[in-house]
Amino acid sequence: MVRYSERGLHGQTVQEIARRILGGGLDPGDTIDVAALGDELNVSLTAMREALKVLAAKGLVASRQKRGTFVRPRSDWSLLDPDVIRWQFANRDDQVFLQNLAEVRGIIEPQAVRYAALRRTPDDLAALDEALAAMKAADGDLTRAVQADLDFHRALLTATHNELLERMEVVIEVGLAERDRLVHGVRPHDDPVPSHRTVRDAVRDADPNRAEQAMHDLLSKAVRDLDILTAD
Repeated sequence: MVRYSERGLHGQTVQEIARRILGGGLDPGDTIDVAALGDELNVSLTAMREALKVLAAKGLVASRQKRGTFVRPRSDWSLLDPDVIRWQFANRDDQVFLQNLAEVRGIIEPQAVRYAALRRTPDDLAALDEALAAMKAADGDLTRAVQADLDFHRALLTATHNELLERMEVVIEVGLAERDRLVHGVRPHDDPVPSHRTVRDAVRDADPNRAEQAMHDLLSKAVRDLDILTAD
């Protein structure tokens, strides 16, 4: 998935302004003193304007004559944009975002895996097998474990052969990556392979009912992990 680069001064400026908006440092309706904020961030006015163009394209800010640059209402934000999801999560410490993610996954993935079981191709099964093998080989390596988990769920969405369901990776993948980093930190020795293998087996056997139940079980486990995280 392509996402906005955080590298370089430009990327860092975009990210910092976005996080202030999404984290509540700049509220909807607030006017942004571009020059003052540029001084604070130690960037030029030109760099500020270029950064604000990126955020304007994502619905976070707008500029009007006489009013200047201001934060748009939350209802205007491109909340399904991968960068907005990532930036928003980085500023949430009340677990609301994780709960929202769990609810969205509970709606989408059990039904998606039914289609995957009915429509999967040999290439789809190979992708699931590869992700599962990578998950097993991660052996406690957080970065590799997270990537393998993302690859597995992406492969399931791809196996539905429904273009709109495949696009849901924008929501699931970005949020899941952040959730994994937190949950694996709390339960570093918890083995994710068995629950994912059960889903893979049902998809391989073209059994949509078993696949749906296996996904429900996997997501229930994810909710329990979230409860542990929240309790901490």
